[in-house]
Amino acid sequence: MSISGYTFLCRFDVLEEDVPRRFEVEGTPVSVVLTGDEVFAIHDVCSHSAVSLSEGEVEGCTVECWLHGSRFDLRTGKPLDPPASRPVPVYPVRIEDGGVYVDVVSRSDG
Repeated sequence: MSISGYTFLCRFDVLEEDVPRRFEVEGTPVSVVLTGDEVFAIHDVCSHSAVSLSEGEVEGCTVECWLHGSRFDLRTGKPLDPPASRPVPVYPVRIEDGGVYVDVVSRSDG
């Protein structure tokens, strides 16, 4: 099944709580995180040091960059700690028929 404007990433049941998963969507690196009962999609490149956020730790609605410790809000992409000062894009997510879909075109830039 496809949803207009959204790309299928994976089945919902393969996501693990608070464990980021990296995907490539139309050339865009995306980190997908299940936390609580919500699924978030955030650009998978730290705005400070260009490393993968999907290798970082998740706590609540934040992901921490493993290299320098900047945390980003999964809902908005805004940095919560230095050294990062610029937000990263976040992407709309839909869960439909057990699948996880993301729209990398309709992003929010924090």
